[in-house]
Amino acid sequence: APSRFGYLRTPLPDDASPAAQADAHACLLNALGIQQVSVLGASAGAPSSVQFALRHPQRIRALVLLVPAIYVPRPNAAPSVPTPPGVQWLFDHVLRSDLLLWIAIKLAPGPLIGSILATPPGLLAAASADERDRVQRMLELTLPVSRRRLGLLNEAQVMASLARYELEKIAAPTLTISTADDRFGTYDAAQYTASQIAGARFAGYSTGGHLLVGRQNEVMTEIAAWLTRP
Repeated sequence: APSRFGYLRTPLPDDASPAAQADAHACLLNALGIQQVSVLGASAGAPSSVQFALRHPQRIRALVLLVPAIYVPRPNAAPSVPTPPGVQWLFDHVLRSDLLLWIAIKLAPGPLIGSILATPPGLLAAASADERDRVQRMLELTLPVSRRRLGLLNEAQVMASLARYELEKIAAPTLTISTADDRFGTYDAAQYTASQIAGARFAGYSTGGHLLVGRQNEVMTEIAAWLTRP
């Protein structure tokens, strides 16, 4: 599985913009001999997925944007992607150290789930054992954070400077999905993006957070139906 710029063994180039990432996706397809794909862009993967649809329209069959961290116009020029309380402190301290993050995951997973995973921790109390295990795995997969820090820094820069893309030029059938209680505010972004793309569908849920807790089966069914429709 490929990692985006700055994550694990993928270096961070001078130009690590979503547009450059989209071109890298196209280069990967060329290397693999794949002409056309359906693209699912989740969270901070959404900007490069939208750029792929704009820059390489002949390569994309369908576009799915899942809890997309992407531009949405907000009152008083507020950021498109709000930062949950505690994220900056964790980034400055805990997310600098594999050991500190490992300790936090073991001793205080709730605050991490609510901040860096932008999901209300209370949702887990009513979730199934499988869902709780999935969220725990998501936390553990942030390790080693030391080999992801450059990617996180780059994404923070991208999120702080999001601009509107020419969504009306996207021709690929598009589905956007989010939850109203996602602490990254992606519900508004998903709804806005779908409204700007001809024929796009928006699927919104009242709860689930950024990790779609308790919504996994519904969301997978929604995506499968979209990708296999006539």
